[in-house]
Amino acid sequence: MEKGQTIVGIEEGLHGQQEETALFGMGCYWGPDSRFGSLPGVLRTRVGFAGGTTEQPVYRNMGDHTETVEIVFRPSVISYEDLLHVFWENHYPNRDEYKGRQYISLIRYFSEEQKETIGRVKQEMEDRLGEPIETDIAPFASFTPAEEPHQKYYLKRYPKALEQLSALYPEESLLTPSAYAARLNGVVKSFGSKEELTIELRTWPIPAADQTKLIDQLHSMKW
Repeated sequence: MEKGQTIVGIEEGLHGQQEETALFGMGCYWGPDSRFGSLPGVLRTRVGFAGGTTEQPVYRNMGDHTETVEIVFRPSVISYEDLLHVFWENHYPNRDEYKGRQYISLIRYFSEEQKETIGRVKQEMEDRLGEPIETDIAPFASFTPAEEPHQKYYLKRYPKALEQLSALYPEESLLTPSAYAARLNGVVKSFGSKEELTIELRTWPIPAADQTKLIDQLHSMKW
């Protein structure tokens, strides 16, 4: 890797193609961040706050907002419908407001096409559950990213791994927009494995030499 080259540069070939955004709330946002970040076709994830009216929400004072994960993905690899199935199959989507709106089931959609897909998949899931789904569903209005320590939270719990990644990420803020960091955040939470990630990296539309750099780095990492 050339001096000064960062992961963003290596991943350049992943971007600039058709991208779409999803926004989900399904409890504490750390787990969904690692779960969705592990999926092939997901380009980047961020955790933050949505669904409320409180201005400038932060983790210790989010007001009436909900913890959410923003997912940018390539629909040619993974569809919005696929993401909805992951969303509804991995939490109980009915109201439990013991902490207000912080952990409710929530979707904010970005297009009429997403709205139609939500309605269709929701009906499928209600038929499967045998009860109505109470997910809070509405058009997207706003999203406020959470503070930096909450981004790629599980990966950041491994200081040795971060030290090894320092050549790729001179600043921890570079973890947030990185697909590679999103995958590692999933691996450390056991969503996916090094072996599965190795196979996926070989499909990334980046130069073969850069694929090899990422794979070698992955297999040399000590947690």
